Amino acid sequence: MPEQTSISFTVIENGVESQIVTPVRSYRNLMVLLKDRFCFDYFGECGGQGRCATCLVKLEGNEDNALHERVGNEEATLVKNGISGNHQRLSCQVLINEKLQGVRVILEEDNS
Repeated sequence: MPEQTSISFTVIENGVESQIVTPVRSYRNLMVLLKDRFCFDYFGECGGQGRCATCLVKLEGNEDNALHERVGNEEATLVKNGISGNHQRLSCQVLINEKLQGVRVILEEDNS
C-alpha cells in the first residue's frame, strides 16, 4: 500500500469548524500548524516543550491508541494542570502524520 502523502482533519475552535489539508510531516507538530494557520494568542507559550499546557487540545474520531499515547513529560504536565481526560493532548506532542487523518481537533476554550 502506498504511503499517504497528505492528511485531512477538522479543527474546531469556539464551535467553528475548519478543514485542514496538509502534507504529512509538513510541520514539526500540531501546535506549530495551529499557530501558523490560526495565529492564536497565548497558544504554546513554552514553544513546544510540553511544559505549560497552553496548547491543550482534545482529539476525537480516531481511537488509535498511538494517537492518544502521551509522550515525554506530557503526562506530568497534564496531571500538574489537573487535566485527566483520555483524549486530551498537548498539541506540541502530536506529530503531523497519518494518525491525524479524519480526526477532530477541538481547542480548549482557555487557550485561544
